Amino acid sequence: MRIGFVGLGKMGQNMTKRLLEQHEVVVFDINKEALEEAKKNGAIAASSIKELISEMQDPKIVWMMVPAGKITDQTIEAISNNLTERDILIDGGNSFYKDSIRHADNLKKKKIKFLDIGTSGGVWGLKEGYCLMVGGDEIAFKQIEPILKTLSNNDSYNHMGKSGSGHFVKMVHNGIEYALMQAYAEGFELLKAKKDFDLDLHKISKLWNNSSVVRSWLLELIENIFKKDQTLNNIKGFVEDSGEGRWTVKEAIDLGVPTPVINQSLMERFSSRQVDAFQDKILASLRDAFGGHGVNKGE
Repeated sequence: MRIGFVGLGKMGQNMTKRLLEQHEVVVFDINKEALEEAKKNGAIAASSIKELISEMQDPKIVWMMVPAGKITDQTIEAISNNLTERDILIDGGNSFYKDSIRHADNLKKKKIKFLDIGTSGGVWGLKEGYCLMVGGDEIAFKQIEPILKTLSNNDSYNHMGKSGSGHFVKMVHNGIEYALMQAYAEGFELLKAKKDFDLDLHKISKLWNNSSVVRSWLLELIENIFKKDQTLNNIKGFVEDSGEGRWTVKEAIDLGVPTPVINQSLMERFSSRQVDAFQDKILASLRDAFGGHGVNKGE
């Protein structure tokens, strides 16, 4: 099959490489270096979205991997203006599921099929395959199945339901990911704090990855991290969030579903970005005010 691919960031570039193993891929990105790299890997490079569409065959299939929000809106508009009836447009980024429902409704008026695909796998997806959560038109899902089979690993793709469901499932997936990462981080900090035993964190993570109930791919990554460095002295504990955790928490509030662990893992990310936080100063002052515990004065 011939596939159009727009967006050659870390995920997009690797997905293109995997697709090129079995398909022809026409690519576009505003980053000329990324475009040139894809061309070296065997892709057909286009200088614009319009040129990319002109290189496609009917029905045209265009997969986009761009940041959520305005960029996604603008890219969908630019691509859809060059598509015709029965063509398929795929958003494989981390878009908010309600935006995907809106995009599907708008494209339906043009008789363009839209699929929202939650994509998991990170930088390891090129080697291990991607987990693909597909929402939208089921006929379009069947049409692009050869693409999904190439990108995935055995059974790591499936149709979730109507438009928006793919990105909704991916949103919750990432909320769970936040909580898992936080639990591992807290556990290993507790192990590190027990100086009496002089524990080897790499040895423990490697052990737990063999037959333990807490074994996982995330723990494998921790094992690899500790193999190189158990102090992490060269890393600043500043943890960003890309939006999915916030959306998950808000959705849980709207639906009245208790998600305390996911909520707290998001709050911990916010906390990681504060140095000498004002709220902590208030806490220290209060402890001194009611209990006379004293405070550490700033220099």
